[in-house]
Amino acid sequence: MKFSNHDHQHGSNRFGVIPTPIRLNANSDYTGKGVTIAFLDSGFYPHPDLVAPTGRIIALHDVTGERLPADSFGSWLWHGTQTAVAAAGNGHLSDGVYRGLAHECELVLVKVSERGRITEENIAKGIRWVIANRERYNIRVLNISLGGDEDVPCSKSIIDQAAEEAISRGIVVVAAAGNSGDDGQHSIPPANSPSVITVGGYSDHNQLNGKLVLYHSNFGITADGTMKPEIVAPAMWIAAPILPTTRFYEKAEALSRMAAAADYQLPAMARDLEETAELPEPLVNSEPAQIRAYVEAVLKQQKIVATHYQHVDGTSFAAPIVTSIVAQMIEANPKLTPGAIKNILISTADRIVTEPVIRQGYGVVNARRAVELARAEEHALNVAGCKPPRVEDGRVLFVFHDDAAKSVAVAGDFNEWSHVATRLKRNGDGLWSTEIVIPRAGRFEYKFFVDNQRWIEDPSNGMKAPDNYGGLNSVLVIS
Repeated sequence: MKFSNHDHQHGSNRFGVIPTPIRLNANSDYTGKGVTIAFLDSGFYPHPDLVAPTGRIIALHDVTGERLPADSFGSWLWHGTQTAVAAAGNGHLSDGVYRGLAHECELVLVKVSERGRITEENIAKGIRWVIANRERYNIRVLNISLGGDEDVPCSKSIIDQAAEEAISRGIVVVAAAGNSGDDGQHSIPPANSPSVITVGGYSDHNQLNGKLVLYHSNFGITADGTMKPEIVAPAMWIAAPILPTTRFYEKAEALSRMAAAADYQLPAMARDLEETAELPEPLVNSEPAQIRAYVEAVLKQQKIVATHYQHVDGTSFAAPIVTSIVAQMIEANPKLTPGAIKNILISTADRIVTEPVIRQGYGVVNARRAVELARAEEHALNVAGCKPPRVEDGRVLFVFHDDAAKSVAVAGDFNEWSHVATRLKRNGDGLWSTEIVIPRAGRFEYKFFVDNQRWIEDPSNGMKAPDNYGGLNSVLVIS
């Protein structure tokens, strides 16, 4: 694999973005070591951030059997590379600056496109391959930053059924919500699947402690009645690699060299790099100030943040950031189940109070707090699958997880919203639970009342409805 001669600096230029670990105040003690993440995507390239100095890609599988020439770099191969690097890149081409939270994990890469075309059958086939090889490669997490055709009930989607099976086999599935929320679009398979961790996005304007605003992620109530997404993560100003060997890579390298040069060097560099940097001919004989102004304008316009990196946006990159947090959580506590991990992520998230709840689920992922809680977690917290949670023959089991709680009650349509009539007890597993009989079929909304002061929707039930107070109620449907 041949790259450039690297006779240049690798640091960020003045348009650089905040590295993800700093942006999230993540715990640097955990790096995903000992955890295998599978990425299911359109295609991949063996980028230095994934293979240097020692390779971490332990398997590369193409479900289509497509045979591409060694020098083929179709754009569809690049999306998966960027998502994998966002989660697990070690920053090799940035001197470690733009490394992912899980930069010491091992990787299984599953390609599901055929010359850029992605079908639901191949997505489902890719998930099933991951399930079949989970023990062989010790796969604990699956990231999916693409989706099927439309939102349909889980029981009617081969992608959703495969995703739910993967979760039931112990694999955490994280999916991108999609980027069409402004058009009123709901998430599509597998992001609409009840047990999947669906990730929407937000922007911090590339500023630490700045005001957060939501990205235009898909959101809303799916065909199954599940509210998506569950959480949001950074979806703008994310550093991602530029594809080596491409014309853009060489151009970005040349422009970055010029941006880092002293004024007296610029005229000569402009002549030497005119073609590579795609400089307009009149600029070559200009003053250094004019050359620098042009170079910086192009860097900004083309989102180049360092010699080999640009910044990207989309929930395709918010999802792998959450995936990398999940890898940290598993490293901290290998016994965690998918249900426990999902519960921890949503129970430690922070809502953006100025933004609608329906668009952000439980809010902004909190990487440090999630790892801290994961380290101490001892509960299994099984997932619900495609069916409405915990409902059978009119009997409902309510389960709530909060080790710090002193009292928990459930109030809803079934008990006239009394916060004292139906109390939960801490069971032998340390979880709060109670079982009640619903006297009639119907649709019931409810919430938990914790420590006689906090109203909380059920974290383990994805079916939600607005509560008319700016929040959400949980929903049960008894047939």
